[in-house]
Amino acid sequence: MSITAPTTGIRPDRYHRRDELAALDPATDHVEIYRALSGLEFPWDIQQALSMALFRTYAVPSIGRLLADTGEFTERTQKRYDDTGLILDTVLANGFEHAEGRAAIRRMNQMHRSYDISNDDLRYVLCTFVVVPLRWVQRWGWRRHTEVEKVATANYYRELGKHMGIRDIPETWRDFENLLDAYEAEHFGYDPGGRAVADATLDLATTFPPNDRAPRALSRAFLLALLDEPLLDALGYPFPSKPVRMAADAALRARAVVVRRMQVRTEPFSLEQSPSIRSYPDGFDVRELGTFPATCPVPHGGRDRNPAG
Repeated sequence: MSITAPTTGIRPDRYHRRDELAALDPATDHVEIYRALSGLEFPWDIQQALSMALFRTYAVPSIGRLLADTGEFTERTQKRYDDTGLILDTVLANGFEHAEGRAAIRRMNQMHRSYDISNDDLRYVLCTFVVVPLRWVQRWGWRRHTEVEKVATANYYRELGKHMGIRDIPETWRDFENLLDAYEAEHFGYDPGGRAVADATLDLATTFPPNDRAPRALSRAFLLALLDEPLLDALGYPFPSKPVRMAADAALRARAVVVRRMQVRTEPFSLEQSPSIRSYPDGFDVRELGTFPATCPVPHGGRDRNPAG
């Protein structure tokens, strides 16, 4: 089935695609549904949410410290950001069975195998991919997700997690939420490495449109206002004032009102075309993205390591 944007009169029906997606089966059509959500219905929201999800991973010391030790997110922040997004986008754009999709997953798994990463940490990161965008759209999207879309989102990342060799993946989107909340309650904490990676990512985010149109201090304050207090506390950031939080919330809600009245998107958003992706102006080969350490640069401590990651 092809996801379309038929017209009603001279203007596409803003909610037609929602109804069309609701008629699909999230058990078998989850790739098609999630591709439509990311590329057509909520492209900006999901991209922003996945970017903000990075900060949650930094607040888990075992993850933030590892990322700091590799130097990738502090010394080559733009490239690391681009590589992460492009690898994931290649899987989504092509599917799990396509040669390019398989190459992207292989590249991701090769990188993960170079480091001592526990199954629990990989599973938590997978949870952020599901939960943070769902909660973002619930709060700031131009419309809310349907139940079919939530189920499809969870099923898409369940399949991705299986290809990554992650064990004990949550079954439902609610299970993903419960696991994320429980993991953060137990593991969130301050680590200098995690804070350094967060600072580097925050600095990069202030250069993305439309943040780059405002003074950096203002953009930084806006971005921090989007983070919840447990996350801010774990990263050691000061809590933004209530007026700043209210202003950031109001700006995103106002955007949702505007988007709700815009023409329906008919051409899928491509991350490669995003102005935030800057490392490969002449294109890229997914097989060459990421890092290629000859040996693991981080000592292995014998934790419950993911055999595929």
